[in-house]
Amino acid sequence: MFYLICYDIVDDSRRYKVSKLLETYGLRVQKSVFEAVLDEKQYENIQKRLFKILNSKEDQLRFYPLSDPCRCKVAVLGIKPDFAVDDAAFIV
Repeated sequence: MFYLICYDIVDDSRRYKVSKLLETYGLRVQKSVFEAVLDEKQYENIQKRLFKILNSKEDQLRFYPLSDPCRCKVAVLGIKPDFAVDDAAFIV
């Protein structure tokens, strides 16, 4: 499933930890917004790991699932990324 993940983290240290964790799962498309393709196990794992970092009284993190038909309708104005989150990458 494709997810749009957004966060509002008050503390700089927690924000850094959240962003580094999300970078291992997806692509940063804005400062506090990531796109990720996650299977059910990855989705559960990332939520457990993020819950340990977050302060539930100060922070908020949202996962928006997007179906393929909805994802195709996403409009991007301004700078567009060179690649999508589910593009194949080869490291030589």
